[in-house]
Amino acid sequence: MPLLDHFRPPLHPTHSWESFHARWAVAIADALNETLPERFFAETQAHLGARAEADVIEFEQPLANGTNGHAGGVLTATYAPPAPALAFAAPTAEDVTVEVRDRERDARVAAVVELLSPRNKDRADARRGFAAKLVAFLRLGIGVVAVDAVTSRTGNPHADLVALLALPPECARTSDTGLSAVAYRPTASEPGAVETWYETLVLGADLPTMPLWVRGFGFVPVELEATYTEARARSRV
Repeated sequence: MPLLDHFRPPLHPTHSWESFHARWAVAIADALNETLPERFFAETQAHLGARAEADVIEFEQPLANGTNGHAGGVLTATYAPPAPALAFAAPTAEDVTVEVRDRERDARVAAVVELLSPRNKDRADARRGFAAKLVAFLRLGIGVVAVDAVTSRTGNPHADLVALLALPPECARTSDTGLSAVAYRPTASEPGAVETWYETLVLGADLPTMPLWVRGFGFVPVELEATYTEARARSRV
């Protein structure tokens, strides 16, 4: 089913992109759960506002005494820090994400599918923040697929990642439509190397299948066309 523009009329604002992306993410997670072995599970995460990033990589596990803090010692005083040098507003996030987690590794994230929002392509600081998030995953050996179907903002998420890592110009890729799907696999055989698959998305055309690297398992396909078709049917779009 051809890709539609979910960020401009006639679909927007009658059909919200947030609702559709949430539906698409569920379809992707369901498809992955049919493919992945029992050791792994995929679930959706929707963060449409301020969030803490601590749970992105792993869940905090309680200690043996049933607490989450240090088990020993006696707290005798409360430390009072000096006055802060400055204060500023924390960045907000608008993310619809599918996370593949590994049951054998305390449910740590093993792979991620990111559906970009307009916020991810907005101001320079937001673009850098999204690129930094991708880099953090890759440095932990986590495979990533980033799907950019946002037409209401310009920008190139892959170019932002290349700039953040100060990679040579030949690592850059561009899309004539401004839309793309990119898969990244950090390689264990060559530390620091990242294999990349880049596809241009076109409004009115079918969507590609992207290879998602799952740490501890291998590649699984992310069937963007089939999951997008299911999301459109269930959303009556």
